[in-house]
Amino acid sequence: MTDSENLHPSTSDAARALYADLVRRAAAGEADAMERLLMKAQEAAYRFSLIVCGHQEDAEDVMQDALIKTFRNVGAIHEPEAFRTWLYRTVRNACLMKRRKRVHEPASYVSLDGAPVAGQAIPEVPDSSRPADQQLMDSWLGSRLRRALAALDPSLRAIVVLREIEGLSTREVAQILKISEANVKTRLHRARLRLREQLSHG
Repeated sequence: MTDSENLHPSTSDAARALYADLVRRAAAGEADAMERLLMKAQEAAYRFSLIVCGHQEDAEDVMQDALIKTFRNVGAIHEPEAFRTWLYRTVRNACLMKRRKRVHEPASYVSLDGAPVAGQAIPEVPDSSRPADQQLMDSWLGSRLRRALAALDPSLRAIVVLREIEGLSTREVAQILKISEANVKTRLHRARLRLREQLSHG
């Protein structure tokens, strides 16, 4: 797997352009664009919040909070191309706040500082828009990939999800996780090697 390859079929540039177009049109008052933006943001925010927050209730709260902030602040977004970075950073910060409130509870979230969390499951968010036979194939591949992801250290898992599955650039991932781009590349390389090993035995 080369640095330019993603596990997700959509490219980062295409996704970035689509979000930017929706943000601009929603900011201009197009109701249809706002609806589409919120739908796409809901899917992305929920996937990431489930992985980062761990608790489903927290993930749902964080997703709703991200959608409300998107609706209220879309007109103030000065860089539409950076919308996804803003969205994931909003989700990450909200999950960290939720985590602090659960400080006395057993750890069930995905740590972003590299500390392993045992038994962390990777959730599945099905795409009902795909044909039934493709969904079946996706389910089989997805289950193998989720098992492989679950075996990764949490710090590596977050980078794989953002970089390979969500299709963000190295710079965007670095901005979201507040680490250097070099650190992102190093961790991503390590994660790819471990994923390849896990999938080869799957």
